[in-house]
Amino acid sequence: MGAGKTTLGRRLAALARMEFIDSDHEIERRTGVDIPFIFEKEGEAGFRRREHDVLAELAGRDGVVVATGGGAVLDPDTRERLHAAGHVIYLHATVDQQLRRTARSQHRPLLRSGDRRAILADLLEQRDPLYREVAHRVVHTDGRNTRALAQEIFRSLRQESSS
Repeated sequence: MGAGKTTLGRRLAALARMEFIDSDHEIERRTGVDIPFIFEKEGEAGFRRREHDVLAELAGRDGVVVATGGGAVLDPDTRERLHAAGHVIYLHATVDQQLRRTARSQHRPLLRSGDRRAILADLLEQRDPLYREVAHRVVHTDGRNTRALAQEIFRSLRQESSS
């Protein structure tokens, strides 16, 4: 959460001349409601089922850059599917960076109650090993310019594909 998945994903897709899809935005488009509303009505479990279904479909597409929600890795099937489908990049951000990037956001259901720092620290502790399990590459985003970072990732992916 707050690692820059959407911003960086858009830039990377533009460089690669691919379609960009944010899975959270896709869920909102398909349901006609926002993520907080889904959490309110269906709980996190209901949202995760929707997320699983959308990501199963997106993983089968070619020529797309997909930004997943931060909790997508909680489902073992999703982790396996994403890892097999393409090149997964884990954008790692420290809790301090996440706090700065999510400070004004009211669109994050998991941060709506309680100590935001503690929640983010707990989520990172729980999810970091899962992110690393699914990732082909870990990129640290703290203090990095998204434009330069996208260009760096694009160049390295292009270099790998030509090797």
